[in-house]
Amino acid sequence: MLAGPQRGDVLGRHDAHPLGASFGPAALGWGAAFGVASALAFALLYRTLAIGPMNVLSPVTALVSAALPVAVGLLQGEHPAPAGLIGLPLALVAVVLISAGPGSGSARPSRTALLPALGAGAAIAVQLVCLHQTPSGSGVAPLITGRAVSSAVVLTAAGILRRRLGPQRPAYAMSAAAGALDTVANPLFLCAARSGDLSVVALVTALCPAGTVLLARGVLAERVHRGQLAGLGAAAVAVSLLALA
Repeated sequence: MLAGPQRGDVLGRHDAHPLGASFGPAALGWGAAFGVASALAFALLYRTLAIGPMNVLSPVTALVSAALPVAVGLLQGEHPAPAGLIGLPLALVAVVLISAGPGSGSARPSRTALLPALGAGAAIAVQLVCLHQTPSGSGVAPLITGRAVSSAVVLTAAGILRRRLGPQRPAYAMSAAAGALDTVANPLFLCAARSGDLSVVALVTALCPAGTVLLARGVLAERVHRGQLAGLGAAAVAVSLLALA
């Protein structure tokens, strides 16, 4: 079993240079685990989007992806300040409210739809935990390893399922843009995880649907319903409290 970071390693995270790369056994192991979880997370998330109803399943995925890293962080001995004890549960509530769509209480997902949603949330959580466990001195080596592994897994799956994917041409430009943004996001999370508590960093990361809601409102002129507005307000308060923790 791969060993997590020692206490001295956690305390010394600020001393590590984030742009270096040291391919030690722990960096390779946790990076490979991150890559497998990444490929699995995207596959299950897209499967969840295809099955729906997304206004019910999205909060399930978001809640699991946020709650599991928080639990791991607390089990590893993280002790939030009083402000954090209020901010953590408030952030969880905000994640669910922001991710939920209108009428989310009117539809009940089937087990076929619920299992991929739970699996996607768990796989996203494993991604975050794996990156947090990487040695501070390894730099971006876990990300390079993870990207290579996830690409190999996805390309292998695409080759096996080629006939089932259909003749539709992939959206190369959108896919490239999404990949570039994901490539930027992972190093930022890695730097945050190495300089702060997993429970706090994972929750703030899980609030990313807030940006999606705001972009949908500004770019697509989509309506933001009351529950999402409440979630945005709760997110603002939660982030403020977590910043004080």
